[in-house]
Amino acid sequence: MAANTLMSTAISAFPSLLSSSKSRFATAVPLSSFGVTNASSSRFSMSADWMPGQPRPPYLDGSAPGDFGFDPLRLGEVPENLERFKESELIHCRWAMLAVPGILVPEALGLGNWVKAQEWAAVPGGQATYLGNPVPWGTLPTILAIEFLAISFVEHQRSMEKDPEKKKYPGGAFDPLGYSKDPKTFHEYKVKELKNGKNKISISFICRNRSQVPGDLQQFTLLNQLN
Repeated sequence: MAANTLMSTAISAFPSLLSSSKSRFATAVPLSSFGVTNASSSRFSMSADWMPGQPRPPYLDGSAPGDFGFDPLRLGEVPENLERFKESELIHCRWAMLAVPGILVPEALGLGNWVKAQEWAAVPGGQATYLGNPVPWGTLPTILAIEFLAISFVEHQRSMEKDPEKKKYPGGAFDPLGYSKDPKTFHEYKVKELKNGKNKISISFICRNRSQVPGDLQQFTLLNQLN
């Protein structure tokens, strides 16, 4: 009888115990108790888009094109470095978007592949070709001199621009269709440019790695990938 009374008392008390413990866990614990100040608590309220639940770095506020709060190594903490990284990323994206069609299109047209296209440079007195046609000024010293002068001129002109935004998006003759006239549309195109550029960087990396595979897969060709 005493045992039954004790058991019924424990069962009746168990829900209240759960309710009490639940209320304790549900009570919000202020961040200040963990040594987090008000300034840093606002940082935790910003969630990174690339991984939900991860805090967004305070210097990546989402205003820049393609900014999803991804910087696990905190390379952009210094403002000067962050601006330089933005510019370098965009330039690499544009080079990659030129390189990938230059790799795939000639192969798709049956005009050779990019691995063999550079073999002429290792031959003394070799002659460069473009889409199967010899280039009149296609000797290695001449091509190197032209590339050096052309890239030096372009980089010098770009370095003279003090506006960081115009260094990346000069507009004018580089925007003949007027995509930059509408700020909202222009921002969307900036994001699309970065996304496409990063995609092409990945593809060019794959092309480079596949060209190093020995045997029948030594050369990366579009037709081999499709088959």
